[in-house]
Amino acid sequence: MNNYLITIVGPTAIGKTSLSIEIAKHFNTEIISSDSRQFYKEMHIGTAVPSTEELNQLKHHFIQNLSIHENYNVGQFEKDAIIILKKLFKKQNIVVMVGGSGLYLDAVLKGLDNFPIIDPSIRRNLKLQQEEKGIKPLQEQLKILDLETFQKIDVENHQRVIRALEICIGTGKPFSSFLTDKIIQRNFIPIKIGLTTDRNIIYDRINKRVDIMIASGLLDEVKTLFKHKHLNALQTVGYKELFNYLENKISLEFAIEEIKKNTRRFAKRQLTWYRKDNEITWFDLTENTQNIIDFIKTKIIKE
Repeated sequence: MNNYLITIVGPTAIGKTSLSIEIAKHFNTEIISSDSRQFYKEMHIGTAVPSTEELNQLKHHFIQNLSIHENYNVGQFEKDAIIILKKLFKKQNIVVMVGGSGLYLDAVLKGLDNFPIIDPSIRRNLKLQQEEKGIKPLQEQLKILDLETFQKIDVENHQRVIRALEICIGTGKPFSSFLTDKIIQRNFIPIKIGLTTDRNIIYDRINKRVDIMIASGLLDEVKTLFKHKHLNALQTVGYKELFNYLENKISLEFAIEEIKKNTRRFAKRQLTWYRKDNEITWFDLTENTQNIIDFIKTKIIKE
């Protein structure tokens, strides 16, 4: 009997969590989250972690399982996720994976190549540039050296931008080339489901989600994390902007608008990346869930 990994992708705020729960419940299985923002237990509101009610409906893996003080990367996630999948496939032949972090999804589906050792002075120089001139020049440099990675990662996260750039500069090859040189054979067949809709509707959903986050106490959450703002886990949309507000660099109103703008940009990059994957079957967010489940069943039967 073949094993199947049903992978739910799509831009942020599109409704991936609720769809993944309905699909997992139908197939009586468990969910692996590949959303790198949701790994950390100190970050709840700003990362749109599934609610307690949603988490209680079935078993989720990699949701708030780490501390922001732990060093964790995509390579470690790949290893941990494959270990969990092997255990789950001993019990059932279908598992659901969901998340908006394309790099982490690809790590599980395709595997990652080993990265070469890079001269540490390159990273030091890039960090110095970021501290002196901000992240924008580094973003522009990455866009030139590796457009594929630029469109895929969270370019508001300076740690990820610097990591990609140091590989590009140190090897003379795009960071993305180390992710696609070879595809590791997995013990499962992926079924990729994409959720989308009109871009204006996506942007409206994002704006409303940010308003809900603020009303739910995001600022208070950020205040508790302020002394840790230098940590890699916190270099992300929703936190950085409010850190700037708490440092009296911008107003609260401007910070909120920046969160909305940067999240919309992130969603646009997500869509651009996923549209390149011809293996994804797309459904509008208004599609009846049963129709999506029926489609998945046809894919399983054909295999």
